[in-house]
Amino acid sequence: MSFAIAQQRIVTEISEAMSAIDTAQVDALLEGILAADRVFFVGVGRVKLALEGIAKRLAHLGIDAVVVGQITEPAITSSDLLVVGSGSGESLFPLAIAAKAKQHGATVAHVGANPASAMGQHADLFVRLPVQTKLGLPGEIPSAQPMTSLFEQCLLLLGDAIALMLVDRSGTPLHDLWRHHANLE
Repeated sequence: MSFAIAQQRIVTEISEAMSAIDTAQVDALLEGILAADRVFFVGVGRVKLALEGIAKRLAHLGIDAVVVGQITEPAITSSDLLVVGSGSGESLFPLAIAAKAKQHGATVAHVGANPASAMGQHADLFVRLPVQTKLGLPGEIPSAQPMTSLFEQCLLLLGDAIALMLVDRSGTPLHDLWRHHANLE
């Protein structure tokens, strides 16, 4: 397979999946982010990497964003939001963290591909990325990519779309965002 064919397949899959996301679910997540004092993120593997990118971008927007497990992680409270990235909604570590966050009164948002997962018992908000899973759920966007690549790609782009929506809503000039960018580089 050539690069041209591979990249076109990937871009087509991403476009189809992103277009199928329920905008009301995204709007609810956006409102949850705005209402929170701090936004915590938890995931594992490549999902965690995508969430770290989202957390960094929200920090650029002046939002207090925390990745669970960071050495400087503060206590979560009832004024905070935990965003859980888990395609299956069954990953043990994110499930345990979501349960713990609920014990502390935090709001929990799940971004995943499986609306009937165990995460549903903890999540106050759900954004479905309707991508192919090993479960073969109705409405899944098929993917030629290995493993859960399409989920991770769409997760990162969801975060970028939310960041763009936040910038638009605030009216902040893009150049002003640089004041929050790391400067020890």
